[in-house]
Amino acid sequence: MTTKQAMYLYETIRTMYPHARCELKYQKEHELLIAVMLSAQTTDEAVNRVTPELFETYPTIEDFANAKQTDLEDSLRHLGLFRNKARNISKASEMIIKEFDKIIPDSQKELERLPGVGRKTANVFLAEWHHKPRVAVDTHVARVSKRLGLAGKSDSPKQIEAKLKAVYPEDIWIDLHHKFIFFGRYFCTARTPNCQTCPLLDRCESPVLDKKPTQK
Repeated sequence: MTTKQAMYLYETIRTMYPHARCELKYQKEHELLIAVMLSAQTTDEAVNRVTPELFETYPTIEDFANAKQTDLEDSLRHLGLFRNKARNISKASEMIIKEFDKIIPDSQKELERLPGVGRKTANVFLAEWHHKPRVAVDTHVARVSKRLGLAGKSDSPKQIEAKLKAVYPEDIWIDLHHKFIFFGRYFCTARTPNCQTCPLLDRCESPVLDKKPTQK
């Protein structure tokens, strides 16, 4: 796909969701990192229901590091994989304190050393907090990219990220991430995409969707 063709897809989605942004609620740097860690295999909406009380109970990174595992698990009980997430948050907090002098690292390599922080989480954190150009590939970005022919059906998140970076200019990477998420989350959904009213229907390469317009 050419950059011109790819930009048409982006511009169309941008007109649909001009105000797309990170929907996780946070105020402090460590709150963002933890919220992104919690969002793995969980909706942002579910995370936002848990984090206000969580961040009030544990206002600093030291509080998370010193929290009892059972208490932290109880705070996260309504989220998927809450035991693993509680353990990772605790260990990551300890590591930030001991190895990084209480400062969350701002490099991809060092962030991915933290327990529970993979490439997508690191990308989201760096883009959102430090405004570093990144393309974080979650399930929505992956689905939209594959359906619109920007990536292959069997491409991994890392492969999709590389292909998006290759075809889109760096200065829109962060915005592209947000726009594709909104499009995938609210329009081109996994099970019931709005194909009948989609302005990009003629560009969709998904073989599982019925793209014929409804007969009136």
